[in-house]
Amino acid sequence: MGDLSQSILYYGTDTQPAEQIPLRAGPLSLIYEDGTIRYVKLGDVEVLHQVYSAVRDHNWGTVPGVLSDIKMDIQDDSFSITYTSAHQQNDIHFVWTGTITGGSDGTITFKKEGEALSTFQRNRIGFCVLHPMNCAGLDCTILHTDDSTEEGAFPLHIAPHQPFFDIRSITHEAIPGVKVEVLMEGNTFEMEDQRNWIDASYKTYCTPLGLPFPVTVENGTKINQTITLKLHGTVPDVHAQSDTLAFNINDEIAGKIPSIGLGSASHGKPLTDTEIERLKTIHLSHLRVEVRLWEHNAEAVFRQAVAESQAIGTTLEIALFISDKAEEELSTLRKWLDALQPEVSRWLIFHKKEKSTSEKWVLTARGHLKDYDKKIPIGAGTDAFFTELNREHPPVDVLDFVTYSTNPQVHAFDNASLTETLAVQTVTVESARQFSADKPIIVSPVTFKMRWNPNATGAPPPVPEDELPPQVDPRQMSLFGAGWALGSIRYLAEGDVESTTYFETTGWLGVMETEKGSPLPEKFESIAGGVYPMYHVFADVGDFIGADVLSVNSSDRLKVDGLVMQKGNAQRIMLANYTAEIQSVVINGVSGKFTFRSLDASNAEAAMSSPKTYRAAGGRVVEVAGGELKLELSPYAVIRLDSEGS
Repeated sequence: MGDLSQSILYYGTDTQPAEQIPLRAGPLSLIYEDGTIRYVKLGDVEVLHQVYSAVRDHNWGTVPGVLSDIKMDIQDDSFSITYTSAHQQNDIHFVWTGTITGGSDGTITFKKEGEALSTFQRNRIGFCVLHPMNCAGLDCTILHTDDSTEEGAFPLHIAPHQPFFDIRSITHEAIPGVKVEVLMEGNTFEMEDQRNWIDASYKTYCTPLGLPFPVTVENGTKINQTITLKLHGTVPDVHAQSDTLAFNINDEIAGKIPSIGLGSASHGKPLTDTEIERLKTIHLSHLRVEVRLWEHNAEAVFRQAVAESQAIGTTLEIALFISDKAEEELSTLRKWLDALQPEVSRWLIFHKKEKSTSEKWVLTARGHLKDYDKKIPIGAGTDAFFTELNREHPPVDVLDFVTYSTNPQVHAFDNASLTETLAVQTVTVESARQFSADKPIIVSPVTFKMRWNPNATGAPPPVPEDELPPQVDPRQMSLFGAGWALGSIRYLAEGDVESTTYFETTGWLGVMETEKGSPLPEKFESIAGGVYPMYHVFADVGDFIGADVLSVNSSDRLKVDGLVMQKGNAQRIMLANYTAEIQSVVINGVSGKFTFRSLDASNAEAAMSSPKTYRAAGGRVVEVAGGELKLELSPYAVIRLDSEGS
């Protein structure tokens, strides 16, 4: 270990993740974590994903709560938990007491009693009830506030708008003969498909979005709500899965590794010679540059990106942002193109005032770009969430491809929730194919946090000098970040995307630190001039661009998950541990000799400081007989196994 603490290497901060406390309510198992309940299971079947209470400001920003006066009474088959949660930020001050109980009959109740201690504007205060993604396609019964009922089903493909309104309760069959009812009291609720934002759930929330927002909450306003889960039917004896983790590999091809690029650095500093050499080694296909043609520095941004793409040996993926003066702006762009003659892989067309690009602006761009090189594909969609594309379908008749960007932190921000978003990325691609007329799908870019808020109702507050910008997440430089990147590549590959762009080249949002280091080292600790652990993931995957991705399955993908790539006789297996505990895992479906290497807290700092030395070093040889390999993965480790032919 060097100068960086173990926690910094794990997840970028010394703040410890909230403790997960296992509970039981009769036949149900669940987790209590930091004022919420999550992963309510009947045996191996998740019946409710999470229940939490949110305070959202006028821009839909989440105001975090600070818990105090926590009391717990935990028995073998029942529990009672009480606490106080205080939410205070800018002019918002809201405090509530929470009471969570679980009975031996399987009934779980979550009650809140809150009061505003200031006058402020809010978009939402109240419970959010999350049903798990495994409910997709299941029948359900909705009880409305007027006591009428509606028979429906959880959407199979991602629903662009609310599937159900005016909800008092939702009931669905969890296992044959056993139904789960969730009753919501104290407000009117409606459901949205959170897979739009790559959350692994259907969210039932209050207050309905059809009502005006933001709303002024007066000092002294009381807000009380209750959520109750009940089981109906004869519950059989149920048993949870084995504690042994299994990672199963079969010969079925699930997809191919797409072309992968990085975004040009938003901090604006040009790449150094060392950074150029490092980027050359990871086999990038393109460099994405965002050119806002109305801005005064657009030409400088464009010229720097052209120079950098040529230096690292990639094409340019050009995201063109135009305004109502598009004709004039695109004419100017053509002059830059004629002068510099860059090699362009694709054009992404966006308009300053549109969340999802309309046909008019695509045709306008085509008129100016077709004479440069007719072979360069032109696409559009959204530079915001998949949601915007899902709600405003792209004009596919005039597109060569469809594009959208994604990030895992719109509604939740903890490590477990980020891990949950990985598998949803395949679902967004599958849903996009429902309205994309078989056109290729480009996901660009993938980032850890929102780059901008398409749904803000006002200007964001200024960022204090001692705080990180809202786009920055310290996990960017961590082992967790490396594992998340690996999972994202796997699930987008399984969606058969043609190309994807990740993060940026350097800096807070990149795959390596700048030579000067972090501008705010007390909040974002890193190694000046070093790489981040995810750099090695992109390098390892870069060796297999275009390779087949084999079908795999993890018995608990929130703990360990991975990717298997095959090119000819060469096979590379990569696994990530998403937890702070050592995980024992059995890999099934392997045989022969493999070279094993682990990137973990014991060597991460050396791998970050001297990436070339780390990558040149060999690993230990393991020989697999009997079709299974037993391994122990260190906390947040990313491991690589190369077959003898790799």
